[in-house]
Amino acid sequence: MMSDPVRAEARVETKLAARYLIQLCKHFEHRLQVVRAGGEGSIVFPAGTCRLTAAGDLLVLGAQAQDDALLAQLEQVVSRHLERFAFRDKPRIAWQRLTA
Repeated sequence: MMSDPVRAEARVETKLAARYLIQLCKHFEHRLQVVRAGGEGSIVFPAGTCRLTAAGDLLVLGAQAQDDALLAQLEQVVSRHLERFAFRDKPRIAWQRLTA
């Protein structure tokens, strides 16, 4: 029996939320399944799925995976790429585990 997925969220304050959402989606779309519409996107990684929402000065990253190890891996990959794209902005990315 499969266990329930584990989830985490990071709320990143940045004036360039929509731009970073687009950059992340475009970066991964040549290797992974990516869906983007308006201020939302999702990226399906081998470790799990990341959902992105840009609203004003807030970029919300939602990660979901089958276990804690995969979730941590997903958080690292998404954070590392966002930090690279937003190096001038120096975003504060703090993941919080979500409970059902």
